[in-house]
Amino acid sequence: MNWKIVLAVLVVNILFMSSSYTMLIPFLPMYLTMELGVADSSVHMWSGIVFSATFLVSAIMAPIWGRMADTKGKRAMALRASLLLSVSYFLGGIVQSPEQLTLMRLFQGFASGLWPMDLAIMSLYAPREKLGFSLGVMQGVLTAGGVVGPLLGGVLAEAVGMRYSFFVAAVALFLNFLVFLFVIKEPPAPKVEKKQDEPEVNLWKIPIIRNMLLCGTLVQMVILILQPVITTYIAELAGPIDNLVLVAGAVFSLGGIAGAMAAPFWGGFGQSRGFFLSMTLGLGGAGTIMLLQSLPRSLPLFALCQFAGGLFFCAIHPSINAILAQETPASHKGRIFGLLFAAQQVGSMTGPLLGGLVATYLGMPYVFVVSGLLLLALSLFITKTYPLRRAV
Repeated sequence: MNWKIVLAVLVVNILFMSSSYTMLIPFLPMYLTMELGVADSSVHMWSGIVFSATFLVSAIMAPIWGRMADTKGKRAMALRASLLLSVSYFLGGIVQSPEQLTLMRLFQGFASGLWPMDLAIMSLYAPREKLGFSLGVMQGVLTAGGVVGPLLGGVLAEAVGMRYSFFVAAVALFLNFLVFLFVIKEPPAPKVEKKQDEPEVNLWKIPIIRNMLLCGTLVQMVILILQPVITTYIAELAGPIDNLVLVAGAVFSLGGIAGAMAAPFWGGFGQSRGFFLSMTLGLGGAGTIMLLQSLPRSLPLFALCQFAGGLFFCAIHPSINAILAQETPASHKGRIFGLLFAAQQVGSMTGPLLGGLVATYLGMPYVFVVSGLLLLALSLFITKTYPLRRAV
């Protein structure tokens, strides 16, 4: 298949996947109280359980699915993930208790793995000189889905009820399944003859791969660290207003809008100037903006920083993806992106917990300080470890 056709199809696939996920996740606390009868006094506990259940299981399963992708086929694993995710969303629309919703989210963690398969498929189809551009476009669409999803979820919840959002998501993922079944073919991968006594490659023992996986974990942790505090912090900056949820959602989405705009640029920049350089600039810029976000005492300045931060954040993940794709043989593409997805799930679990602890004991501005310092430290680490290294 032509790589441009594959990219176009995967763009639609990713938009469906990302918007389906994000049109439901922000509204889970409301779903628990309004549809499943959870008391206000225990909704935070159930929200934490339901939210983290998927991350826990997917972190365990992602390396397994990745290894199976390298032996059974990337397309087969994409078919599996699309179909099972569709089933999980349908089940989410018919659950009647928080316990059932938790079981659904556990099953969703088992079903997950579509995004790493998209990355693995594209990294095999894309010409080497177009890899950065392709991964940048995919990251931009993933970010755009994170902006479209909450808006669509809010409209559906207001118009027909939150249960129907799950059914819409189920249909979207089933369409993805049909596209993989009838349109996408298994990507070409050169067969590598393996000697009988040759030991299995342990990707984790390769320093550059291990460092990229650790960076992926920490960056995802920083991204998720704001979730427990962002609405409260915006409320503190804005003062008493009637439409707080709408304002908070709009401000929070500014970073996603900026990221969707800038991600293709960073992909091309990394391709021509080196992915380590684009990663360093992204980490440094995002870390600096994060520190600045702890200073504004007005909502407009904070919103401006949110947009500026999105311009730099979107450089980080495509660079990590491209470096891993270049440093990994074709026979291990599924495995490496499975490991990266697992690493990011660990970051997704620890980020909200760390954010809540820092906000509780140090104050909300320090969440941004801790996040900014961590990103700047990562930028310095990459600069010192891989000086002047360009794309290979």
